[in-house]
Amino acid sequence: MSIADNPLRYNEMGDGMYRRVRDLREDKDMTQTQIAEILHCSQRVYSDYERGVLDIPTDILIALADFHHVSVDYILERTDCKSDVRK
Repeated sequence: MSIADNPLRYNEMGDGMYRRVRDLREDKDMTQTQIAEILHCSQRVYSDYERGVLDIPTDILIALADFHHVSVDYILERTDCKSDVRK
């Protein structure tokens, strides 16, 4: 089955991804501003990532996974296992 054959649109598949990004931040009791500083972006841009207004660029996705010690697959909801297997 190709991506074109998938009946789900990207945003329908990714809604949980944005929730996971927010939950990971909240689990560390950090503000959006604090995470934005770590990622070298504005709080507004980071907020747009969490709300799904902006797609998260690959480099930011990798940085988030590294910072939270989870796999990119966890953030993308390809797995429910938080563990970063590269440890």
